[in-house]
Amino acid sequence: MSAPAAYPAPRPTAESAPFWEAAREGRLVLQYCPACGRWQFYPRPFCTECLSEALEWRAASGQGRIHSFTICHIPAHPVFADRVPCAMGFIDLDEGVRMLGEVVGGAPRIGARVAVEFEHREDGTSLPRWRLLEEEGAA
Repeated sequence: MSAPAAYPAPRPTAESAPFWEAAREGRLVLQYCPACGRWQFYPRPFCTECLSEALEWRAASGQGRIHSFTICHIPAHPVFADRVPCAMGFIDLDEGVRMLGEVVGGAPRIGARVAVEFEHREDGTSLPRWRLLEEEGAA
């Protein structure tokens, strides 16, 4: 009997390593440019607004709204076969950046509030995903 296939793991770069280290600790961090006051994601070596290279990693609120989503019925990799169907969504974070990730905790709706949580895997990686929040008056 062969060992089960491993989940594909992120491959940190020099720019993204702080993001993945914080994720392992259960924290969401984003790049922030003190020169122009702009947050950015995905990680880059310079600010895409003012080109400053003096970026900082800062804690993010970890909350946002679903911009768009899809329900995946075909796994992106064979190891995910038991995890479909699943919802994948673009999340507009309160900081003004957009991230992609799995949406969990119910049926997603465009505009629904979500909060980050982390899936800690046996291989030591941690992936952010988005849990639907209860909203007053939500149907």
